Amino acid sequence: MADETSNTPETASGAQTSADLGTGSTINIADEFGTAKRNLPSGKIVAIVLAVLVVVAGIFAFVQRAKPQGQGSLDFVSVADMGDGKSIMVAATVTLQNSGQKPLWIHTIGATLLPATGGELKDTAASAVDFDRYFQALPTLKEHATQALLPEMKLMPGEQRKGTVVVSFPVTSAAFNQKKGFKVVIQPYDQPVPIELGQ
Repeated sequence: MADETSNTPETASGAQTSADLGTGSTINIADEFGTAKRNLPSGKIVAIVLAVLVVVAGIFAFVQRAKPQGQGSLDFVSVADMGDGKSIMVAATVTLQNSGQKPLWIHTIGATLLPATGGELKDTAASAVDFDRYFQALPTLKEHATQALLPEMKLMPGEQRKGTVVVSFPVTSAAFNQKKGFKVVIQPYDQPVPIELGQ
């Protein structure tokens, strides 16, 4: 049949030639490129690198963790019944020192009581304006009291201040004396960690 087309190339003279390319190699392009097996490191190497990164990140986080800018002590605690037999008022005298490199501004002052039974109790410090009234009504509170430790007070680096904080809790004096813990909590401005002074 003259009309049949042939896949063999023709030369200029019109004769057909066949090119023998041989068996050649069998290349599977899908297997060669774009597979995780060929392009990614082994699982052991990835696990080792991840473990090293976790250890380095843990060390960095431990070294760079937030620390309180101040330190101090809880010097005296005076307790007085408020007369109803169900609540007490506490005057806590503390010493606060700015151990940081920049000024410490007190934002809030409070106290936390952990009684022998029940949950944690918290209270914010009473206003210094009311101290005289409290000391007059409950003279026991004035025993070791000094000037009030105030919010917005500024301590320069290395400076130390002594002050009194007055708080109240809905417990009896006997329950306060059997407490698991008591602390004055001072939260400075621009600090993530409060300064806790307590027992």
